[in-house]
Amino acid sequence: MKKNDKISNLIKTSNPVRNRFLSGANGVKLIYLANARIPTEKAHGRQIMKMSEAFAETGSEVELVVPQRFSKIKENPFLFYGVKKKFKIKKIFSLDLVNLGRVGFWVQTISFLILAKIYLTFKSYDILYTREQLAGLFFNKFVLELHSLPENISRIHKKIWPKAKYLIVLTNFIKDGLVNFGLPADKILIAPDGVDLKEFDINLTKEGAREKFGLPTGKIILGYTGSFKTMGMDKGISDILKALKIILNERQDIFFLAVGGSKEDINYYKGITQSLGVANNIFLLPRVGIRELAVYQKACDILLMPFPYKKHYAFYMSPIKMFEYMASQRPIITSDLPAIREILNEDKAFFVKPDNPESLAEGIKEVLQNRALADKILKKAYQDVKHYTWKNRAINIINFIPPLYN
Repeated sequence: MKKNDKISNLIKTSNPVRNRFLSGANGVKLIYLANARIPTEKAHGRQIMKMSEAFAETGSEVELVVPQRFSKIKENPFLFYGVKKKFKIKKIFSLDLVNLGRVGFWVQTISFLILAKIYLTFKSYDILYTREQLAGLFFNKFVLELHSLPENISRIHKKIWPKAKYLIVLTNFIKDGLVNFGLPADKILIAPDGVDLKEFDINLTKEGAREKFGLPTGKIILGYTGSFKTMGMDKGISDILKALKIILNERQDIFFLAVGGSKEDINYYKGITQSLGVANNIFLLPRVGIRELAVYQKACDILLMPFPYKKHYAFYMSPIKMFEYMASQRPIITSDLPAIREILNEDKAFFVKPDNPESLAEGIKEVLQNRALADKILKKAYQDVKHYTWKNRAINIINFIPPLYN
């Protein structure tokens, strides 16, 4: 069965309650409870906002409930993320002590959940959807979205996971871990992240994109977009810089463009470029809006995501950048990791060994030397990514979970 047929079957159902639920005919009310600073420059904020929009597009009445927290970003969240105002955002007071470390984080989380519980006690809703595991200490009927598994399963996990009516996970590995823990497989849905194709559907050539931002023409530009680190972990940029040094020993027309770093991370990697002697062939830029990001990706010849072999990257992640790369219609070079293999294969990307700058350099050379194959692969990736939209993800989730009051 082809993948698009599978998706169509997921959307269809013989359950009339679910059909009414999916159509929004009954005015189903969904609360998305997220203990996140909105807006935030981090990827989880974008995922939460895009999924809130996507849930609303299924016909559900959506309210995103988040804590009031200090933020340097003063822009309206809908404008910041380029999201349609199809849902409400409610900010609940919390003791914003996150900067005090672990204890401060716990205080902020618990205070937010207590006040959210009070607020929702007086609200009428059909589904409580959350990425916050500790919500299970305060609510009985909820859908829990999990993005990783802990190193050690605690008593809190043993209490919360079975309590969730349904669990939404990003990868097969997470689902297998939950099933091994003892949860029934039929209450767990694997739902990778997604992309909004309209954001990357821009009528602009590679040369036009470069002219827009003053990037060199007639050169090869290797691209990376998104945060430079996750939870303090390098995301492969160090290996890209080392691979670049290898290639520059053979040719001088190669540049590397990375967009999305914090000021601290940009300065950190600038130091590495100096020590490697590749600083003249590097562009390290801060975060930009999604429309600008799409243009930067169009300006590149190749898009890179050489994640290191760490447990988070290898088994848990469903990187938003992967789907954005696929939508950008540029050849992708990626580390060969189990989580990546759940979406990509040799028909849609070039694979290299993780933690291996030499392998990455060889992969880049292969793409440059075999443009016909690169064009074939990027076209296949683009066709496939059409199934991984945020709205399709929302439909699959909504169709998986009947109203919790049944």
